[in-house]
Amino acid sequence: MMDSFELNKIAGGVLLALLLIFVPKTLINELSHHGPVTGGFTLPQPDGDGAAPADGGAPVAGPKAFDPADVVALVGDASPDDGKAAFRACAACHSADKGAASKAGPNLYGVLGRALGSVGDFGGYSDVIKSKGGEWSYEALAEFLHAPRGYLPGTRMVFNGVSDNATLADLIAYLRSLADSPAPLPAPAAAAPAEDAPAAVPETPAAPAP
Repeated sequence: MMDSFELNKIAGGVLLALLLIFVPKTLINELSHHGPVTGGFTLPQPDGDGAAPADGGAPVAGPKAFDPADVVALVGDASPDDGKAAFRACAACHSADKGAASKAGPNLYGVLGRALGSVGDFGGYSDVIKSKGGEWSYEALAEFLHAPRGYLPGTRMVFNGVSDNATLADLIAYLRSLADSPAPLPAPAAAAPAEDAPAAVPETPAAPAP
């Protein structure tokens, strides 16, 4: 006949077996009802333009694309003296005096309005500039001096370009001054048309008193 100690051992073993069977099953069922576990914070995803919204607001705008018209609009009020100072970075390769010999690059006296690749004593023009055609207008100078290899892929000019629009306008104003008769300044940009005012609503006449 088993004593109480043996009975307690058997009861404990049965209880342990039941716990091993039912507890894992209960945990699995409970977790399956709550779905996948995720972190406490979700990083914002970029929108279609690649910019993530800040604090749930509108998407952050990227840098504005370069528009030569923005530079040309500044030339009329630009400073040729400041442009001359900026030209010091160009003076190692380009002469600016009338009749001066070309250096590693062509003489730039009279460059505004001149045909591309047309300085007679300079023989180092790349094929791309000789085949480009056209003239050095305000817009062409703005595009080329902003990003030479972007405007003329394959150009031999080793210059990264001028990123600041105001400095670029000053430089073009200085190049304009390198002429016997400087070219006319670009026409100011046309003002945006004013929006039509809403039509006045006629007042409703008051009803006559009874």
